Amino acid sequence: MTFTDRLRPTIRMRLTLLHTGLFLGAGILLLGLTYFLVKNNLDNQAVPKANRVFEVGEVTETYPPPSERPDALIDQKFEGALVKVQEDYQQKTLSALLTQGAIALGLVGAAGLGFGWLLADRALRPVHKITETAGRVARSHDLTERIGYEGPRDDVKELADTFDTMLGRLARAFDGQRRFVANASHELRTPLAINRTLIDVAVRRADATGDVKRLGESLLVVNGRHERLIDGLLTLAGTEGVAVDAGPLDLADVAGHVLDQAAPEARARGVTSRRALGPAVTSGDPVLVERLVQNLVENAVRHNREGGELSVATRSRDGWAEVAVSNTGPVVPAYEVETIFEPFRRLGNDRLRSDRGSGLGLSIVRATAGAHGGTVTAVPRPGGGLDVTVRLPARAPQAALAPAAGLATPDVRSEAGSG
Repeated sequence: MTFTDRLRPTIRMRLTLLHTGLFLGAGILLLGLTYFLVKNNLDNQAVPKANRVFEVGEVTETYPPPSERPDALIDQKFEGALVKVQEDYQQKTLSALLTQGAIALGLVGAAGLGFGWLLADRALRPVHKITETAGRVARSHDLTERIGYEGPRDDVKELADTFDTMLGRLARAFDGQRRFVANASHELRTPLAINRTLIDVAVRRADATGDVKRLGESLLVVNGRHERLIDGLLTLAGTEGVAVDAGPLDLADVAGHVLDQAAPEARARGVTSRRALGPAVTSGDPVLVERLVQNLVENAVRHNREGGELSVATRSRDGWAEVAVSNTGPVVPAYEVETIFEPFRRLGNDRLRSDRGSGLGLSIVRATAGAHGGTVTAVPRPGGGLDVTVRLPARAPQAALAPAAGLATPDVRSEAGSG
């Protein structure tokens, strides 16, 4: 979250400010109208004058008559004093009205701000409940949870019911996907296993000719590629958006086990491997996480140059458990980095080759990382090759963290060698 996003007011604050602004606007308008009415009323109150002029027909008379005003100068001074007193009184009255009205408006506005904050929270409480439920579902992948909002038939009730309906449809869709993956796994792998067995038996027969053996070896290669393709597709379908059985594991254990398994292939291609495996405890499905690291290492070995290098490092940093895989190899243009994460996409001449995989490796990596709440980034190296980093949410290390089943525990050190 950026600094600008943190300064952006929440919807609760915006509602509170809107209500308070409308309240203050109405109060200022009322105070101005009151000021105008009071001022107009005070102006209409005239001071009694000494001279009153009356017009009767065509004769104009002054009351009281001059003969009855012994001292006109005293009357004028008295009248001026009364006018000044009235003006002072009007000015003090209007000033007191504005001052006291502004103070009262400020106090009532502050109270309105507090009450608006509380009322906005009460009005948004159903929306908060929807948000909390959505967050729990996103974190736990438990699509059986529902909001179950009980309230009047308003917009919030309609939103909650729509969200519950969407969760129900998603749950049915994911259940159907799981059943499909399970059925497809059995139905697709079984015929390929039978084909591999039949071809192997035919090749090993004593009366098999050279042509039959060469044909059988070619068919075994094709059959193996189909097995890897189907296995990759099923893994990809089984990790995208599907809940995982999370448990504590150390990426250092996983990476060490995968490097040991990939050592023969790396030696055959003349690739030198380096490892720097530090503690990187996270939560995840051991099988899927192992497949993630395995795909990274296999890609780094197969998309390498003769006599190249492979580097694998694990570490914990900034609340994340990281595994970083780097390799030498052909230069990867920066604009094609995102392409390699798409299914069946390869770079350059690799699109024409089938011995380097099915083009699903990094797609499976991204899908698996996303299912565990993590991210994947790839950066081209200046001399060729890629630096790929997978970040998974870190978990507090435990004193007795059991390694995943079947995984060897490597030493936490840096070592170099061929493998």
